[in-house]
Amino acid sequence: MPYPMYLAGFSLWTAFAVLTCAQALGTKKCAQEDATKTTGAHQPNPHSWLFAELSVSELATIRDYMKVQSAVNLSQSAFKHPSGDHIFSIELRVPRKREALLYMDAGGEPPPREATVVVFSGTQRKVVEYAVGPLPKPTVHRDITLLNYGHYPHFNARTVTREEYQLLLQHLFTQELPKARQVLQESFGPEKSYFFNDVVPRGFRSGDRSTWFSFLRNKAGFYLHPLGLDVLLDHSDTNSTKWRLLKVLYNGQLFNSMEELRAQYEAGNVTRILYQDRADYATLKPHRKPTGSPPVQTEPKGRRYSIQNNWVTYLDWSFTFGVSTLTGMRLFDVRFRGERIAYEISVQEAASFYGSNSAATMLTKFLDSGYGMGRFTHELVRGVDCPYLATYLDSSRFIDTEEPETFRNSLCIFEHNQGRPLRRHFEHYFLSNYGGLASSVLIVRTITSIGNYDFVWDFMFYQNGAMEARVFPTGYIYSVHLTEGGLEYGHQVAEDVLGMIHTHFVNFKVDLDIAGTNNYFLTKDMAYHEVQVPWSPERRVQVPKLVEKQLKTENEAALRFDQKIPRYLHIASNKTNKWGHNRSYRIQVLSFNGDHLPESVPEEAAVSWARYKVAITKHKDHESTSSSLYNQNDMWSPAVNFSSYINGESIENEDLVAWISTGFLHIPHAEDIPNTVTAGNGGGFFLRPHNYFDEDPSINSPDSVYLDPSIPSDSCELNPNACLQNEVCMPNLPAFTYNGFDEVIHI
Repeated sequence: MPYPMYLAGFSLWTAFAVLTCAQALGTKKCAQEDATKTTGAHQPNPHSWLFAELSVSELATIRDYMKVQSAVNLSQSAFKHPSGDHIFSIELRVPRKREALLYMDAGGEPPPREATVVVFSGTQRKVVEYAVGPLPKPTVHRDITLLNYGHYPHFNARTVTREEYQLLLQHLFTQELPKARQVLQESFGPEKSYFFNDVVPRGFRSGDRSTWFSFLRNKAGFYLHPLGLDVLLDHSDTNSTKWRLLKVLYNGQLFNSMEELRAQYEAGNVTRILYQDRADYATLKPHRKPTGSPPVQTEPKGRRYSIQNNWVTYLDWSFTFGVSTLTGMRLFDVRFRGERIAYEISVQEAASFYGSNSAATMLTKFLDSGYGMGRFTHELVRGVDCPYLATYLDSSRFIDTEEPETFRNSLCIFEHNQGRPLRRHFEHYFLSNYGGLASSVLIVRTITSIGNYDFVWDFMFYQNGAMEARVFPTGYIYSVHLTEGGLEYGHQVAEDVLGMIHTHFVNFKVDLDIAGTNNYFLTKDMAYHEVQVPWSPERRVQVPKLVEKQLKTENEAALRFDQKIPRYLHIASNKTNKWGHNRSYRIQVLSFNGDHLPESVPEEAAVSWARYKVAITKHKDHESTSSSLYNQNDMWSPAVNFSSYINGESIENEDLVAWISTGFLHIPHAEDIPNTVTAGNGGGFFLRPHNYFDEDPSINSPDSVYLDPSIPSDSCELNPNACLQNEVCMPNLPAFTYNGFDEVIHI
């Protein structure tokens, strides 16, 4: 049988065999709860709807409302030709923070529930964003483009749609490639054995829409099968009949047209590529039959977290979650013990910059929000992408389509024992005792499969009040045909294949509210200073000393990647803990990024957030994102230039936002074939309480363990593990299913 069916069958057989054995031994079943319903004493959250992503019915209602607005004049054609007016995307418009806080904290009026609708108007050569609402029955739409960006983005800054890709495919394969059919057949085989992939940016200045298309072999893992043929096509006109080929790159040699390539090839002036079939070295099908069965964590007393719509509670934590179509995972109203720690924690952008001697890729700079990071979250595979017993949730979106789409099981939530103690100590000097706590965390996860790369996004909640955000990359490296000089830009990873050096940068928005919204930015570090020894005055020693400093303006608090910065960064409150210290949360960045683009590079304006490891700004509703949908295709005059947010304003006793950048340098190597692994890759940050509490709150965890000689070793009173044997059970494993391929729309 086909491999996926075999795997599913094997998994079910294994589960059946284990459960049958367990029943034969009299092992009881673990308690199970429906995690989509409340499982604890928490009351329903009446405010979580503020941040809930739009439902399928809401998306359809908004689409239908917009289609009958004569002033918008949307095309009724199902095929979204660039020359027409069409809805590109619809998603939740997050309410203004002040209005949301008045409603949540002071009993004010609820903000209206609204959507942002992006319209690509080919008739006006204009991109327009509308606020539409109030839901559930919209009656008003207003142009908010100038409010969002201060100008209308250039029409050619829009995303390439599915229909435009179809027109590009048709143009290349019917108008251009036939002009050198014999050359291509001798070099690359039958026409149906290859297709193209595009790279960005699409030119050198604002308004350009000229794209390099690289041709790849039609095999599994095609990103690792470059042919050595690239073409540059100008498709800036909305009339596809006016598109024109500008350049052809064949085996590292540049030509002005397909006709010139054919003529030079036939004249013997071209270093030829001779067709030969290649092995399936990039396939992810195992080389040998899988026989393993990884460990499965169980929940002996049922799930300890609950989910009510988009609101999650877990021990002392609560938060609401969503998946933005454009930027992906985001959390709102994050609380610990009922106190708001953060108003918003969200992914903003993921960028990657490549190096190569290939004309098609030497300028390549990807900004993933320009394609939609939340758009490419698909069904997660049970037991691989997330633990087998995780709770799997659907997501809905409307982007580059005619109908709202639901992606099943595209987000997962689970509690995870990390297999190490969060804290512990064994005392063996004057007293004998042991105290410890297993590090169990709640994880919220989505995985973005965008082009060749997959990004695993984790938001983790610890029992001591700390929170962690991480991204782990996997998937395929991007490669080019290896030509002379190519090894200066990477390593050879297959026959005639170069894995290109590249660096990844990821930006997060962290809107911390520490004991309220009047906060300041404090740094702490150490410095050695010389002191006299009190009992031996003739001696002097070097002693580490605490160094504290408050940074009072946005310019001071813009901490660049290339500068030495303090090791402790705090968003702090004027309120103090029991010991008189200002309550704060520490930002701890985990990163091994490469060098950022020089600011002299024209495209750098679109990724100016990557200049900074951490930048602190005063909260403003119109400074809500560090990037935009349009930055990818107009990097030279970006709709959002983050550096403009840093303008010397005071950040003392203000509502503060931390913009955190992390990343990693990737020099591809042989072990990236077929896939890059998550181990050792990625980046992220911690948010850690620092004098926020009077003591470590995890001391009150229900999982705490305490032992001393006066307590019988089998007593459960202070050691729940002692009676774990009475809780031994086997999980009720749901059947393995996967329907993610049903949701894929091919061009």
